Amino acid sequence: MDLSVSTSDDAVPVHHADGVVYLLDEQANPSTDYFVMPALKSAGSRIERCGFADPPARERLAGSVVVLVRYVPPAWARLIETARKDLSGLVFFMDDDVLDWRASAGMPWRYRIKLARLAAWRRNWLQRQKTELWVSTPWLAEKYAAWQPRLVEPAPLAAPAGACRVFYHGSASHGAEIRWLKPVIAEVLRRDEGVLFEIVGGREVWSLYRDLPRVTVVHPMKWPTYQAFLAMPGRDIGLVPLLDLPFNRARACTKFFDITRSGAVGIYSPGSACDALVRNGVEGMVVPLEREAWVEAILQLAGDQRLRLSMLKAAQDKQATISEAGPGASAQLSGHGA
Repeated sequence: MDLSVSTSDDAVPVHHADGVVYLLDEQANPSTDYFVMPALKSAGSRIERCGFADPPARERLAGSVVVLVRYVPPAWARLIETARKDLSGLVFFMDDDVLDWRASAGMPWRYRIKLARLAAWRRNWLQRQKTELWVSTPWLAEKYAAWQPRLVEPAPLAAPAGACRVFYHGSASHGAEIRWLKPVIAEVLRRDEGVLFEIVGGREVWSLYRDLPRVTVVHPMKWPTYQAFLAMPGRDIGLVPLLDLPFNRARACTKFFDITRSGAVGIYSPGSACDALVRNGVEGMVVPLEREAWVEAILQLAGDQRLRLSMLKAAQDKQATISEAGPGASAQLSGHGA
């Protein structure tokens, strides 16, 4: 296998190997996605991505290349030391000056200690292991010129195809709904990789949802700021689950207005004020408070842009009619007025 990296000149061959390329990074990160992965893919490499805690068995490294992204965790250092003579190549990539302890002056101490332990203090070790250095900028290439580094050019990421943003903007009084939604969102994200989820909340909400992929937790904000935030484009499906709790029985239908104003379609609970305003399948969806039913409703809307646009148009027409008719019109329009 001819493994090359892109440089400011032509592609430069750096290894010849018959085995796999073991790509080690701490977690999904821009360093790998912008620099290392495109370089390896352009060379036709067979890549196995590994984390700090899951090194392969030593015998699997024979004839392979190991690429370390930014850090050298202890378990991998020990493994590489025992298998170095069998490796076809060893590469260390950095897109910050992580090998110089002085470069991180002024940064938080915890981060500096991490850089020192996993990178700067490994500098001599990397040189003893005859590691090839890959860098991201001419500045780094010049600083470490004695190492004869390779300059790796970044490649843009492809725009996500058909991404659908689902959101729940509940306040602190909606803790029960936030917890109720967690398994719903987990299943939706598992079944449709094109779905993104946005939720408002503090540290407790972040802790609850942090293990799910493609989730954004937005810090609570004042009402004027929230109105500006809501006007930002890019939302598709708004969720309004409302559990049968005493505090919820007085809720009004303003979430319908918020969701429609954001350019999204809502999924609402039966028996709520929004239910009295929304015709199921017309201005939105009204779905029984059963988790499986909500999973299926979200997936249906996420997978059908034409249906979402049709419902959004109907919801916008309903909202315009309410605005024109003035206060009290929502009850009259839904047939629930006097």
